[in-house]
Amino acid sequence: MQARSALFDLFGDHLRSRGGRAPVAALVKLLSPLGIAPPAVRTAVSRMVRQGWLHPLRLNSGPGYLLTPKAARRLDEAAARIYRTGKIGWDGRFDLIVLEAAGNRRERQRLAANLAFLGYGTLDEQTWVATRPGEEIDSLLTEAGVRYERFTATHAAGTPGAMAVVRRAWDLDAIGQAYERFVSEQRPLLSGITVRSGDEAAYAARFRLVHAWRTFLFQDPQLPPALLPERWPGTAAAAFFDRHAARLRPAADRYVEQCLEAGTKAAVRQKGQP
Repeated sequence: MQARSALFDLFGDHLRSRGGRAPVAALVKLLSPLGIAPPAVRTAVSRMVRQGWLHPLRLNSGPGYLLTPKAARRLDEAAARIYRTGKIGWDGRFDLIVLEAAGNRRERQRLAANLAFLGYGTLDEQTWVATRPGEEIDSLLTEAGVRYERFTATHAAGTPGAMAVVRRAWDLDAIGQAYERFVSEQRPLLSGITVRSGDEAAYAARFRLVHAWRTFLFQDPQLPPALLPERWPGTAAAAFFDRHAARLRPAADRYVEQCLEAGTKAAVRQKGQP
C-alpha cells in the first residue's frame, strides 16, 4: 500500500468527519499498522501539499495538515460512491466528451485516471462517455489545459443500443471478475477479526477492506441497473463490503480517536522540549 494512497483513504474515511485536519504525529501513528514508515508518510504529505490536496497549518499541538477545498470535494464524492448514499438513476442520456490530443504520455495517463474516477469510459482515445454528467469534469479538463467538446447524447436504438455502448466503453466481464476476487480475497482476512480482536487489528483490517474497495472507483462507473447484466457480481460484493465495514467501524473509530489523542500529546511534548 502506497503512503499517498493510504493518506487519501485515511482523510476520506476517518479525518474528513473530524474536521479534515490532524497533527503530523497522528498521521504517522495511524499509518503505522499498515506497515507505512514515518519517512514515507512525510514524503507523501509533502507531495500532496504540492499537488494542492493538503494545506499545512499550525495546530495548538504543533504542525499539522488540513484538507484543501478541492480535496474535500473529491473525498465527499468518493465517499458517496463508496457507501452508495445516493440513488443511481438514468434518464436515457449519455454525457459525451471529445478531447483534443493532450500532452505527453504521463499527462494522458493522469487524465485518463481522473476521467475514470469520475465515471467515464473510453470509446476511443479521444472520446469518453458516462451515464451521468461529472460535476468536476469541466474544471478538470480546464485545469489540465485540454481542449474539448461536450455533448448530451441518446442512442437511436434505445436501451439495447445503450447497452452496446456500455459494453464498448467498459469491460463488464473483467469488472465483475474483479468484484468476485475482492470477496474471495477479503473473506479469510476478515473472518479472523472477531469481538475478541483488539481495536488496532480491527482498524487495520477495515482500512485494508476500504482501500481495496476504493479501487473500484477507478474501475466501476456504477452504472444504472438497467444497463447492467443480470446477477451482477458488484451487488453481492457491495453487500459484503457494507456488512464488514459496519461491523468493524466502532473498533476502528476507537483506535482513530486514541491515535489522534496520542499524536496531539506527542506533539505537545516535542513542542515543550528545549
